[in-house]
Amino acid sequence: MLKGKHIILGITGSIAAYKAAYIIRALVKKGAEVQVVITPAGKEFITPITLSALSSKPVISEFFSNRDGSWNSHVDLGLWADAMLVAPATASTIGKMANGIADNMLITTYLSCKAPVFVAPAMDLDMFAHPSTQQNLDRLRSFGNHIIEPAEGELASHLVGKGRMEEPDKIITVLEEFFASQTVLEKKKIVITAGPTYEKIDPVRFIGNYSSGKMGFALAEACAAQGAEVTLIAGPVSLATVHPNIRRIDVESADEMYEAAMAAYPQADAGILCAAVADYRPEVQADEKIKRESKGDITLHLVPNKDIAASLGAIKRKGQVLVGFALETNNEATNAESKLKRKNLDFIVLNSLRDAGAGFRCDTNKISIIDNKGESTGYPLKSKQGVATDIVNKLATLLK
Repeated sequence: MLKGKHIILGITGSIAAYKAAYIIRALVKKGAEVQVVITPAGKEFITPITLSALSSKPVISEFFSNRDGSWNSHVDLGLWADAMLVAPATASTIGKMANGIADNMLITTYLSCKAPVFVAPAMDLDMFAHPSTQQNLDRLRSFGNHIIEPAEGELASHLVGKGRMEEPDKIITVLEEFFASQTVLEKKKIVITAGPTYEKIDPVRFIGNYSSGKMGFALAEACAAQGAEVTLIAGPVSLATVHPNIRRIDVESADEMYEAAMAAYPQADAGILCAAVADYRPEVQADEKIKRESKGDITLHLVPNKDIAASLGAIKRKGQVLVGFALETNNEATNAESKLKRKNLDFIVLNSLRDAGAGFRCDTNKISIIDNKGESTGYPLKSKQGVATDIVNKLATLLK
């Protein structure tokens, strides 16, 4: 999976820098081209001569390679790469990456890189556990970067292991699995709904909810990254799409989202219904703004909106997959399982507003996936990008 891939290896000033030599050797052995970018502090731990001999390329450290005006283009390097790996990544470099402090060649290359970025932290326990380091790592995750850490079950000691750089062979495996996943959904057509719907009361007021659309947009990017052709039906949100394989349809009301979903799903291989669709709308929408001084009490008569999930479940053909979401406040599993069956879903993603960091307006989420065979899998709190990857991986098992 790594043959012919262009990999930028960023090396920083950590005692673990010697492990970079093993990473280069493994990448080259598997057919990858490796360009090393090292910080000035990194050169105190491992020599560029060693790295250049292993990669068969001159090591880049400074903006200007000579005193004749020639310079290293971090922009060109960022466009060349299929992936960037920073290993080892010190607390200092992680902080600079998270906050855009472009004071060396490695950080400017990172900021110019269009390819996926993988970060393998390396520092002592206290530095790793410090809230500022954890905040910076969370920030990197929110940007879509992949953080590579040893799994807790693999650590000889929880206290000693936290912050230790993952072993080179495990890092290589992560890269291989990532590139292998890029074609899992190749040519599959996936419809995704995201965000809230607004149900108008009058020209300036509406019934809505707190959905930001972040989860649905993360799912769209994750599906597109694995090769899918994505139709994203988005309610009113202030988010942008990145991947060129995403076709976006903007809607406002539940009726508009229903029409768009019903038109797109019959041609799709799968649907992921992540939007927080209003269950009800005002029966009458005023043509003009309702004035407070001209009215006493106001009663809104609400009527039900069409059920998008149930409607798509009713027309789902053999081989199609339909995924729903359930945001619950009580009897979570029971309510989710009921929804799964009533709406003919293949699996449902459950989260609870009782879990800190989950639900609306968060950059993180904590989910369980319940499938139509009765199997339930729980996941820890993750960034919404990480949650999207878990959901898409589950989806991919049903579309093979």
